[in-house]
Amino acid sequence: MIKQHLIYKRDKWNMLTVEENGKTLILREISDQWGEECHTFLSRPAMMHWAENRFRKEDFTDNEEEYNAIMAAFKEV
Repeated sequence: MIKQHLIYKRDKWNMLTVEENGKTLILREISDQWGEECHTFLSRPAMMHWAENRFRKEDFTDNEEEYNAIMAAFKEV
C-alpha cells in the first residue's frame, strides 16, 4: 500500500510530495521553474539529510514559519 504525504503545495505547479512504498520513500518535487524532480530514498535519515540540504534555514530568514512547517511535514513522514 502506498501512503502519500503532502509536504507543501503552493499551486498546481509548485508542490512537494513524499510517497511511502514499503521501505522506499519517493519524493517528487514539482516547480514551475525546473519541472518535476524525483528522488528515491531507502531510509528516513537519508531523506531528512536531503531535506536539510535542500531547505537550508539560512534561505528562510524572512519566513521562518514556512521553514518550520516544511521540516515538520518531513518529520511526520
